[in-house]
Amino acid sequence: MKAVFVTYNQAYNEEIVELLDKHAQRGFTRWTDVQGRGGVNGTPHMGNHAWPEMNHALLTMVDDAMAATLLSELKAMDEASPDLGLRAFTWDISGMI
Repeated sequence: MKAVFVTYNQAYNEEIVELLDKHAQRGFTRWTDVQGRGGVNGTPHMGNHAWPEMNHALLTMVDDAMAATLLSELKAMDEASPDLGLRAFTWDISGMI
């Protein structure tokens, strides 16, 4: 079991949920209006007059194979529109209720 954490430009919001729906991944938690800045060359998303865009973040728990599938498809989305900003990370889940 893996936790998949995705941070992304708010413009991706519907696409991210549609990606989960496509793979019958129902459960997730989403945070909206998340501020951030990419670590290498990302544009700040601060929700202010200088940097008006915002990020969203999403966390979902999936089996290992689904995590690999989601990462692959998220990477393709990011490569298609690199200026928007999208990052995804996974963690091993050792237990849950």
